[in-house]
Amino acid sequence: MARLKDHYEKVVKPALVNEMGYKNPFQAPRLTKIIINMGLGEAVQDSRKAQGALEELALIAGQKPVLTKAKTSIAGFKLREGMNIGAKVTLRRDRMYEFLDRLVNIAMPRIRDFRGISPKSFDGRGNYSLGIKEHIIFPEINYDKVDQIRGMDVTLVTTAKTDKEALALLKGFDLPFTGQKGQEN
Repeated sequence: MARLKDHYEKVVKPALVNEMGYKNPFQAPRLTKIIINMGLGEAVQDSRKAQGALEELALIAGQKPVLTKAKTSIAGFKLREGMNIGAKVTLRRDRMYEFLDRLVNIAMPRIRDFRGISPKSFDGRGNYSLGIKEHIIFPEINYDKVDQIRGMDVTLVTTAKTDKEALALLKGFDLPFTGQKGQEN
C-alpha cells in the first residue's frame, strides 16, 4: 500500500470526519484521480519534440501518456484539426498516491523561490489545479538529456462537495498552501 494512502486511512480520514462532523466515515472526501497535462505547442512544427515530451511525461507519471489532438483548425497558429498538441496522463489508486507523495515531498521543495501554492485554485466543486513551470523539478528527469523545459498542469480531483472540504483534505496530505489559514467559503 502506498504511504500516503495509508496516511489517509489512518490520520486524514478520521480527522476530516471529526472536523466536518460527518455521521458516516464514508462521507469524508477522498482523492479520486490526478490528471497531468502537458501542452506541446512546439510539436506543431516538429513532431520529434512531441515524442521527447511523451517519454519525459511517462517517466514523471510512471504510466504511458496519451496524445491529445486539436479539435478544430486555427490558421493563426498553423494548426489543423487532428494534429498532436498535448499529452495527458490520468493516475488512479496507488500510482496517484505515489505521484502526490513525490510531488509534495521531493519535487515542490526543488522549485526555485517556492513560497507555497495558492489556496484559491479550487474550481468550486472541490477539485484543485496547479501549474508547474519546469518539469525538471522531478528527480526522474535527467537534466542533461532534456531538449526543452516544459510546463505542466496537475489537477487533483476529489469527492469533496465544497472547496472548504477539499482544502481540509489536501492540507491533510501536507500540500504547502500559502497563508496557512486557507480560504473562507
